[in-house]
Amino acid sequence: MSFTENGRMQIFYNSKSDLLYLRLDDREQEVINQRISENIVLDIGEDDKIVGIEIMDASCHVNLESLLPVKHEVISEAG
Repeated sequence: MSFTENGRMQIFYNSKSDLLYLRLDDREQEVINQRISENIVLDIGEDDKIVGIEIMDASCHVNLESLLPVKHEVISEAG
């Protein structure tokens, strides 16, 4: 598993859409989306490495309270 240059995984959560995104590699690169289940999409980058994981309906699949005390960014859409 690879992490960003500073050695940390980035976590983004959008509370309006209940979407959790785990970014494992912050280098700019082209990615291919690979849906592995109804609610999980992998971003596959260079050398077929997983660079991101998108979890839809995250609150139904992940214990957000135990995950989000780490450094994270909550994105709320206006409107």
